[in-house]
Amino acid sequence: MLAKIEYFQLAHAMATHAGTRQAVVAQNVANADTPGYKARDTVSFADTLAAQAGGFDPRATRPRHLHGVTGPAAPEIVETGQQNDPNGNGVTIEEETLRAVEVKRQHDRALAIYRSGLNVLRASLGKG
Repeated sequence: MLAKIEYFQLAHAMATHAGTRQAVVAQNVANADTPGYKARDTVSFADTLAAQAGGFDPRATRPRHLHGVTGPAAPEIVETGQQNDPNGNGVTIEEETLRAVEVKRQHDRALAIYRSGLNVLRASLGKG
């Protein structure tokens, strides 16, 4: 039931984006000393959503619907690192730490949105 409500789809997409970005940040930190490695990041959630969502375009509610949008796509991963080290590595641990904090906040925000939606549903059912 909750999978068909767009509000919950958005919260799920935001949490999924945060998880993907956390994996990219972790990979950057793991390769901080790898010669020639360039830091990567995901396109922001807002940009991913804006590129995919067509506002009030028709939505596909079943897999066999034609020309409908089923939900946000996986975030695009792009190289962001400049060559900071003599060995050509583009990872800065300080920047990756700040990105990890941003990801934690995004994930917490997605969970708060999801909880808020559940509270509204419970209240509307008289279970709140």
